[in-house]
Amino acid sequence: MGLEDVYEPDEDSYLLLRHVERLVSGRVLDVGTGCGIQAMAAASKPEVEFVIAVDLNPKAVEKALERAKEAGLAMRINLIIGSLTDWLRGRVDWIVFNPPYLPREEGISELSWSGGERGGETIEKLLKRAHEHLKPDGAVLLVYSSLTGLDGDVFRGYRAELLEELPLFFERLFCVLLKPQA
Repeated sequence: MGLEDVYEPDEDSYLLLRHVERLVSGRVLDVGTGCGIQAMAAASKPEVEFVIAVDLNPKAVEKALERAKEAGLAMRINLIIGSLTDWLRGRVDWIVFNPPYLPREEGISELSWSGGERGGETIEKLLKRAHEHLKPDGAVLLVYSSLTGLDGDVFRGYRAELLEELPLFFERLFCVLLKPQA
């Protein structure tokens, strides 16, 4: 899968989706939107004011827009080609993130699933700055794997709540709710 390809929903997407459907409201930022499944779920909720969906891959943004138009949700989602939150001005209630979380494989550089040498570098980068973009009662919904090599203090500065754990054949997936600590 290269930059021209778009990550299609899989177990991790559906794990996160269950909690997006249940929890998000207000202003929502979907980071790494891929095909837009999380953004569309959020945009379909009446208690969501607006959704910003961002992806580094222009093809992903294009595909997410097509799907949002088909679902009649395009007017409720602002799609942006970009990386993480560096471009964001203002604050949101929720950051939804199904990041690339697997360790890089030798000779393969795949943006949709490789989160860096250990797998957790993309998550760590987002979490270092996420609190700057959240409203006071805001939160991050995040999914990652037992194969993700996370820095031991990656959740420092956040109250972390494990919402769900999904055992698979070769790994476990985790969906966590992270709230910045004052």
